Amino acid sequence: MSENAMRLNQFKNKGKDAGALRRRRQEVNVELRKAKKDDQMLKRRNVSEMPDEATSPLQEKSQNSQTVKHWTIDEIVTGVNSDNQELQLQATQAARKLLSRDKNPPINQLISAGLIPKFVSFLGLVSCPPIQFEASWALTNIASGTSDQTAAVVAGGAIPAFINLVTSPHPHISEQAIWALGNIAGDGSALRDKVIKHGVMAPLLSLLAVPDPTEFGPGFLRNVTWTLSNLCRNKNPSPPMHAMRELLPALIRLLHHEDLEVLSDACWAMSYLTDGSNERIELVVETDVIPRLVKLLGSNVLPVITPALRAIGNIVTGTDEQTQVVLNAGILATFPPLLRHKKANIQKEAAWTLSNITAGRDSQIQEVINAGLVPYMVELLARADHKTQKEVVWAVTNFTSGGTVEQVVYLVQANVLEPLLNLLSSKDSKIILVILDAINNIFLAGDKIGESDKLCLLIEECGGLDKIEALQAHENELVYTASLKLIEKYFSEEEEEVQSVGPAMTSDGYEFQVNEHENHFNF
Repeated sequence: MSENAMRLNQFKNKGKDAGALRRRRQEVNVELRKAKKDDQMLKRRNVSEMPDEATSPLQEKSQNSQTVKHWTIDEIVTGVNSDNQELQLQATQAARKLLSRDKNPPINQLISAGLIPKFVSFLGLVSCPPIQFEASWALTNIASGTSDQTAAVVAGGAIPAFINLVTSPHPHISEQAIWALGNIAGDGSALRDKVIKHGVMAPLLSLLAVPDPTEFGPGFLRNVTWTLSNLCRNKNPSPPMHAMRELLPALIRLLHHEDLEVLSDACWAMSYLTDGSNERIELVVETDVIPRLVKLLGSNVLPVITPALRAIGNIVTGTDEQTQVVLNAGILATFPPLLRHKKANIQKEAAWTLSNITAGRDSQIQEVINAGLVPYMVELLARADHKTQKEVVWAVTNFTSGGTVEQVVYLVQANVLEPLLNLLSSKDSKIILVILDAINNIFLAGDKIGESDKLCLLIEECGGLDKIEALQAHENELVYTASLKLIEKYFSEEEEEVQSVGPAMTSDGYEFQVNEHENHFNF
């Protein structure tokens, strides 16, 4: 079997694994995801705009004096290592201020000075809440740095110490501990799983089990939600399934919150949980949360739409049954504004989602038709940015692969050929191959109704034949082979013979015709 035929097998669904049409984000379309770490922050530093002010509950003595003492790192080390708790507190606070500077905090210097183990020990000083808070803040900001800096905090024994503080009677200490754990979990799968294994779930979720979580205040709830989202984040491996099951009820409650930051991070958490196997997707589908995600897609808030669309897009990479749950929730009604969104990234993600829906059953393709989305696909093929066009090419090819003859006729009637063929000038060999697959699929439909000759004329009329012929000089061998096969099979007859079968002419040019009184369809 040729390489091209093997590749065709990967996404054809006639008599093959329908799931192969659906493209997991790690396999195809990596460029959709490359910059996504910027969409939701992995780690955050608690930056004080005026670090010399009293930004903790501790009332600093220096506030009422004329001058504020500026500590050197050596002085901080001496103070932290002294036996005087008041001096330890002042030194820890001085370290926190240095770490809260907006630019160039001396994280490595403080790590090298050996302060982390002392700060961790201060987390356990229940009798002195101010030093617990200052040490928490300092360690949070160290953990917000590079992976090595975060690892230094973990090596100092901070994870269990912070987990003990999650249920501190002092909300500001609890919040700072949760923030620190979010930074550690956000570093990657290994530290995320370490935080989970140390037992973060029970105390964290207990905070959300209260009748009214808003009693904590918006900042506290935002921190909890963001940390929960980091516990869902990262792959290779994905989070433990038992942790997902524990988290989901709390996340669903947060998805009904009014605060936009809470909503956004809860949606991001859902997008992480659905980014995986069908088994993981099913855990989310079973919670009946999909209608809520679809409703959130209708909001005009970009930080909410972006992760909600990602979560929905992930779910439709699953089975046909999982995709049907999304369709039943009315997802397609939300697509017109998404496919014309002012942000190109939203158009692209919506098109990616659509491509995985058209990879499903022909009944699901019919739902796309019924929702009036095919004209939007044609419009995007002609006018969208290149990344969105690539997604729509996949949507069209999947449509032609899994659709009925009548559905493919409808697609051609919607004038898909010209913008599709125009993209054969792309520099992306893979997309050229996908387009050639679509053209081949359309010809297969034409063969079934004896209309391939008319289809040849349609393609010639819009300049497509010239573009296909030009591909025979393409440097990519697969492109050369695919274009040659199309020409040999459909365009090698005498020109007179082809022109003897004329398609119907309308004011818009050549058109596929559907004759309701006959059992076949005409171009």
